[in-house]
This record gives sequence, structure tokens and C-alpha cells, in this order.
Amino acid sequence: MAASATILGVTATSAVALAGEATPTPKPAVPASQAMSAATLPSAPVDKVIVTYKSRTAEATSDTAAKSDAAAKGAETGEKLSFERRLASGAALVDLGADATKQDVAEVMDAFRADPQVASVEADIRAYAMAVTPNDTEYAKQWDLFEATGGMNVPGAWDKTTGSGVTVAVIDTGAAAHSDLSGNTVAGYDFISSSTDARDGNGRDADPKDEGDWNATDGECGTGSKASNSSWHGTHVAGTIAATTHNAKGVAGIAYGAKVQHVRVLGKCGGASSDIADAITWASGGSVPGIPANPNPAKVINMSLGGASSTCPTVYKNAIDGAVSRGTTVVVAAGNSNANASGFTPANCAGVINVASTSREGNRSYYSNYGTIVDVSAPGGETRRATDTPGTVTTPENGILSTLNSGTTTQSLENYKPYQGTSMAAPHIAGLAALLKSAKSTLTPAEIESAIKANARPLPGTCTGGCGTGIADATKTVNAVTGTTTPGTGTAFTNSTNVTISDNATVTSPISVTGRTGNAPAALKVDVDIKHTWRGDLVVDLVAPDGTAYRLKNSSSNDSADNILATYTVDASAETANGTWKLQVRDVASGDTGYIDSWGLTF
Repeated sequence: MAASATILGVTATSAVALAGEATPTPKPAVPASQAMSAATLPSAPVDKVIVTYKSRTAEATSDTAAKSDAAAKGAETGEKLSFERRLASGAALVDLGADATKQDVAEVMDAFRADPQVASVEADIRAYAMAVTPNDTEYAKQWDLFEATGGMNVPGAWDKTTGSGVTVAVIDTGAAAHSDLSGNTVAGYDFISSSTDARDGNGRDADPKDEGDWNATDGECGTGSKASNSSWHGTHVAGTIAATTHNAKGVAGIAYGAKVQHVRVLGKCGGASSDIADAITWASGGSVPGIPANPNPAKVINMSLGGASSTCPTVYKNAIDGAVSRGTTVVVAAGNSNANASGFTPANCAGVINVASTSREGNRSYYSNYGTIVDVSAPGGETRRATDTPGTVTTPENGILSTLNSGTTTQSLENYKPYQGTSMAAPHIAGLAALLKSAKSTLTPAEIESAIKANARPLPGTCTGGCGTGIADATKTVNAVTGTTTPGTGTAFTNSTNVTISDNATVTSPISVTGRTGNAPAALKVDVDIKHTWRGDLVVDLVAPDGTAYRLKNSSSNDSADNILATYTVDASAETANGTWKLQVRDVASGDTGYIDSWGLTF
């Protein structure tokens, strides 16, 4: 690297000259108009430059001469440069090494540019496949994919992956015929063992056709149950995951390069845990007695289903453990009871990604379950307000639009409709899991879950009770696992463990930063999500690994608003990046308490 340490106020390079060594003959100065600024270099890493020498120079034709010139420029700039190879154009490719900073690259390019033997020098920049905005006719209504406030930032991920090579099992009501899904669907199975519930005249079979989950009368499915039309629920879920995209029709799927596998478990009056557990096993490539092996084992399972249960049933636990051991990521909906998700299953089973729902405004959806057991949130929409009459649809534009069927009981014509629910949030995460698995096939279910949670962003709205690490960010997560970064963002480190803030007390929440080189940035982003009923009571500091405190927020007796949801920028360039950073919160008054919900650092 170019020397930058100071010796009694003199740079190290100047100190050599002061010590009496001969000063090399200077090269002609680069005109100010041509000097390379680090700010003008690409945002992606650059570790090589392309040097074109003027014709009839030795370096233009001799690799030995070009190699010597690279070494000379290295000595001049303090870099370890090496001639790598000759390009077809005759230009020389010069390597600076993986640790080169933007400033290093700029200095090296200036050195070559000042050489009268050099015709031009430029950075060896990277190019990426660019995804085209979908031409699907309803795409503009899919706010959940692209809107900055409540969306999941999906389009940028398509530059790297579309889910190709991954099968996603939708364990649900089965398949309603839909031309916007048929091309992305592989053979599934019907696991409903009761012919009455299945409505197909038999038990389990190889046809996962959705025969409808309608109820003719109130009480047909137990006390409190209501008469209802068929939901075609599994088809709606599947469209969010992998609807055919760029076909000038309907909606776009999140992982539109992936395949959907319908595994039917829900019919009249829901579905039995014994059938659902077998479906999990079969979908993930496990063996089920009397059932042919799955020819297309799924690497992702979506279960937008559940029921009340204080603990995870053993039959679910065993099936989920088996699926995860086979490398399948299991995604489940948190539930729609506006209650703690710990009381609902399979949301309360270990080894799953538990997904809460958020609205278009970035709040926890009024119906969504919550709690410390929730892993992450995703758009689930709100097609009505919390105060509206149940069953009404007052804000369809704020729901999740996807593939459906117009039949009231049995299948009729295909269509598209907006739904709301954690059932709609879960397939957003299943689709993201498929993108990740496609982008990096070696990822384990645990690594996929960790990546999604680590790269989520705090809810821009409110969440009472716990919404995991925030709203999933598809582009940021895909970039993280593929080793790239999005301009304006970087590597994120988060802590979503709740820390109680008591009156007149000081608490801290740690984040361990590893894998960084050098110092922290001059614009370190600190995302803070604190739930507190009088935020003016709080003093908030960022504490660096060496103990230096950076004030983020002072207390104020005039600030009676609830909660802190903010992103602060800190000049932490004097601090070593690696180490344990802490968010320190001090409550300076009595009468109001709260907790650190989550916080994060973006380098």
C-alpha cells in the first residue's frame, strides 16, 4: 500500500528523502484536468489496471519491458505491481493486488498517465448481467417487490439470480390451473388421506389439483367456523414465489427462474398434522411409506399454514428436522391472530424461518403475529383496515397481488387478486431463499436464514411485540452471499436480541464485527430501533471496540414521543473496524421503560 504513516509530522516517503537518500528524477506532472481522483473510480473493487503503451515503445511489444515498467511504477508509488498478461489489443494488464484501495489505484494510474511512453491507462472494471424491468401487465401494482418504504427490494437481486435450478414446494391447498404458473410448475402430490376432506373421491394420489376448501354452512368445520368460498390459497402463494415473468402477462414471481411444486395438504376443514408432516418429508426428498419418491426434491419449502398450539408437535419437529438435514430451508407464516407467535405451530418449531407480515407503509400488519420467535418480516399487505368489518376489502391496492381462480367453490377461470396475511409474507421469504440457493448452491438452511436476517432493514413504521430483524432486503442479501455490494450500502452486522431498558439505568447491546480490513468508514451507518414510551428520557451512544463513545442522541425533557427508529452516520475512520461494538442506552428519568429491539452497523 502507499505509505501514509507520519514521522514527526512528515510522511514516511518524505522522511526517506530527508534521511539523505537520492531523490529519483521526477516524472512529468499529470495535468490537474487529467489527474485521477479516487472518487471517480467505480464503486466496485478495482485491483487491476489496463495500460496501453505508445507504438514503437519497448513496453508495447516486449513483455519483459512491460514487466520492468510495472515494477518501476510500483517502486514509485509504494505498491507491489506485477505485469499479468498481454491483451489481444496489445495493452498490458497490471495487477495491484486484492488489498488495493481506491486511493492506491488512483495513484498508480496517475503514475502511468504521467509517463510519456503511455498512451492510456484505465481501471479493469467489472460488468454484470443487467435484469430488465418485467413487462408483466400487473407488475406496477406489485409494490411489495420494489417500493422503497414497504417493499422487499427484489429487482436488484435479479441482476445476479432468478432462482434457476431450485424447486420450491408449496405445502398448501394444491394447484388451480393458471397459465402464469404452469410453465414453472413441476409434478407434486396430494397428501390428504381423507377422501371426504380431499373432495376428489380418494385418498392420497399423484394429482395435487385444488378441489376447493369451501364450506357450505356455518359450523361445518367446528364451533365458530363460517361458511366460505374456496380460497385457492396455494395458487396465490405459488404466484408470489415463481409466477412466469417477462411474458407480458399478469404478475412477476420473486424467484421466477425457480420451479414450484404443489404438495396438497389442505382441503375441506383444513389439514391433518399427520398428512402435513409426511408432505414435509416427501417434499424434501425423504421416504414416505407407500408413496413414490419425489423426482424433484425441493430445496425450499413454504408453509403458509398453522394452528394454535403451545408447543411444536413431535410429528412436525421430526419432519422439519429431517427436511433441514437434507438441506431444505423451511419457511413458515407467523400467523394472523395478532398474538405471540410462540403459541402457534409450525411457527413455533425450531429450524424454520418464521415470517411476520408488514404493510405497505412498513408497519407490522395489524393482524400479524409477533414475538421474539419471529425471525424476519416481509410484505403481507393490508386489504382492509383494522377497524373495518371482517371480510371487507377496502384497500385492495395495499394487498399482495398474485395468481388466483375466479371459482367460488370449484375451479373456474384464472384471474389475479390481492390477498393479505402472513400467508402472503412467507412466500416472499421462500422466494428469496430460492434466489440465494440458486446464487450459491453450497448454502445450508442455517446460512440462508442467517443471511436473510443479517441483511434485513429496520421497519420504517412501527412494530409492537417483535418483528424479527426487520423487513427482508432481497438485493442486499443476494449481494452479501455472492460477495458483492450495492452502491451506497455495504456489509451489515445486526443484533436483534431484545435488551430491557430500566429506569435510571444504562444498558448495552453488542455486535461483533469480523472479516473487515483496516479502519471503519468515515460514514458508518448505525441503524437503531428502540421501543420506549418517552424517548426523550434516553441518551444513546455508539461505543467503539477501544471504548471511544460517539454520541448518537441526547436526552430531552420536551421529547415525549414513543420509540427511536433512526439511522445515524458516524465518522468512525479513526477506529479499527474489527472488534466488539456496542450500542449504549442510558435512561435518565423515571416512569417510562422500554427495550432495545434491534440495531445494526453498515460498513
